Amino acid sequence: MDAGEVDAVEAEEPVTAVFTRGRLLVFVLALAVLAGVGVAYTRHAVEREDRAMYGGDGTAPGAAPLTLQGPPRLLFRSTESGPGYGHLATVSATDPGGPRQVGDRTCDRVYAAAGTALCLTADRGVVTRNYALILDAGLREVRRVELAGTPNRARLSASGRMASWTVFVYGDSYAGTSFATRTSILDTHTGAMVASLEDFAVTRDGKDVRTVDRNFWGVTFTADDNVFYATMSTFSPARTYLVRGDLNARAMTVLRENVECPSLSPDGTRLAFKKKVSDDAREPWRLYVLDLATGRETELAERRSVDDQAVWLDQRTVAYGLPAGSGAVTDVWAVPADGGGSPVRLIAGGFSPVPLG
Repeated sequence: MDAGEVDAVEAEEPVTAVFTRGRLLVFVLALAVLAGVGVAYTRHAVEREDRAMYGGDGTAPGAAPLTLQGPPRLLFRSTESGPGYGHLATVSATDPGGPRQVGDRTCDRVYAAAGTALCLTADRGVVTRNYALILDAGLREVRRVELAGTPNRARLSASGRMASWTVFVYGDSYAGTSFATRTSILDTHTGAMVASLEDFAVTRDGKDVRTVDRNFWGVTFTADDNVFYATMSTFSPARTYLVRGDLNARAMTVLRENVECPSLSPDGTRLAFKKKVSDDAREPWRLYVLDLATGRETELAERRSVDDQAVWLDQRTVAYGLPAGSGAVTDVWAVPADGGGSPVRLIAGGFSPVPLG
């Protein structure tokens, strides 16, 4: 290589370095623009969601505190768009479409029995923390348990002593990119808690079911505060089952297949549940009632897909939540438990109903 060629190479190096720095600067600027667009879009989405939930003229929390006592009423989570969105509310049991009383407390799920309430709620700070709150008859907090996931189902026994909740969790190896569930049971009198029903023994046809991919949700208690019913699922194969559990024995028995979110009738003879009837992800379930003595299933008159754990309003009627359309608004509906009649909308802008009194 002669001197001219050396000079040419040395002349090219600064040009290459400048060109590289220029590309890097463009890349950094592009990232900054994309980040700004992402932040702006996220802010816009949050503001749009906030307007959908809180921007309406729904009932605001009032001065009078809510209570579990008094004349028969329905307790529920208000989903009217407005300042009371997400707050607990009540309406008259004899006029559920009438005026609602909205309280200060917010819950994602609620249940109540015998002067005790179970509220699943989220503290949405920098890091969201979820809690199960045990409330007294004045809806004052008496116990708090931090939850391991997103609240999904809540139930109390008829005496108010036993509380159960289900949360969605992520990260279980067998679930892949999907979610799994954790179901806990708390004795509100002693504070003793079953952290996960996955620790219980399960038998089916006399044989142990020990698969690591067992999931449980949707507990409903019998009157003795010990026996309960729940859903068990497995990922491989993908199945759901009705199980009958014994808290003292820490054991469960599989009763039948394709039963989800059971809810025991007040007299303890029937279970309302959702049954998978289609692989269509838009409407996979229908509501049924199971007679525990005969094993007979009755399809209810609600023809829409119900993704909820139904509640018995009395011996003849079950209630449940359904989306009201687009957005975050849901309505409370009811249907006869004998398969007759037609669905009736009880509460516009409501969710998670439970009868009081």
